[in-house]
This record gives sequence, C-alpha cells and structure tokens, in this order.
Amino acid sequence: MTNKRIVLSSDHAAIELRQAIAKHIETKGWEAVDIGPTTTESTHYPLHGKAAAEKVVSGDCRFGIIVCGTGQGIMMAANKVAGIRCGACADTFSAKMIRAHNDANMIALGARVLGEGLALEIVDGFLETDFEGGRHATRVDMVEG
Repeated sequence: MTNKRIVLSSDHAAIELRQAIAKHIETKGWEAVDIGPTTTESTHYPLHGKAAAEKVVSGDCRFGIIVCGTGQGIMMAANKVAGIRCGACADTFSAKMIRAHNDANMIALGARVLGEGLALEIVDGFLETDFEGGRHATRVDMVEG
C-alpha cells in the first residue's frame, strides 16, 4: 500500500481523542492529516465528516478516522459522500469486520462513549485488517449501487 495518509477530523467534543489518535497512528507508520477543528468552540459535525470523506474519495488519504460525541452523527455525514463506507464502532470486533467484510474506508468513534485506550485498540483493529474480497466484494458492489 503506497498511500499511508489518514485524514482525521472531529467536532468540538472530540478534539482531545482525535489528537491522541493522530499521535498513535504516526507511531504505527501512518501519516496523520488532521483537518481540525483546533478549538473547543461549538462546531457542526456534518461539515467535518464531509470534509474528511472528500479527502478519502479524492485519493488524497487512504483512510479516514472521524470522531464526535457518539460517532453516529459524523458517520452519517461522511456516508453521504459517494464512495464512502464508514461505520461507527465501539468494539474491536466490529472495526475488524467493517474492513474485512465491508471494505470500509472510514471509521467513526464516539469520544463520549469510548475511553482513549479502547479507541486506540479499535483504530488498530481497523488499520491492521485487510478486505477479504470474494463474496464480500459482491456485497460491497451492491452497497455502492
């Protein structure tokens, strides 16, 4: 894999976790492309989910990691961008399966529902798992429409 860039974004509720994830993935050999925000002033998660998704779809970044309070809202915003397959995960098994079976290119996390340690384990599970292809590719094609 030549593109080792991962875009990270969040809303105001998740800046601290997003920054911890950025540092963590860099220790694993990935380049973190952190597109903010940088202050805790109230902001809108749909804008940040969409901006990160566009960097993945453009090919600028291989994956995206997005974070809001629950992970749900920012995931919904990212999935509005054609070509994005993003899942909100609160456990490592789901993170591995959305890569292995759904070829997810983004993951969403909830800063208000996950501790940092578990969040980093989820990120590792996502990044260390390859898409299995085969029968799963047929299903991914169906999702893509």
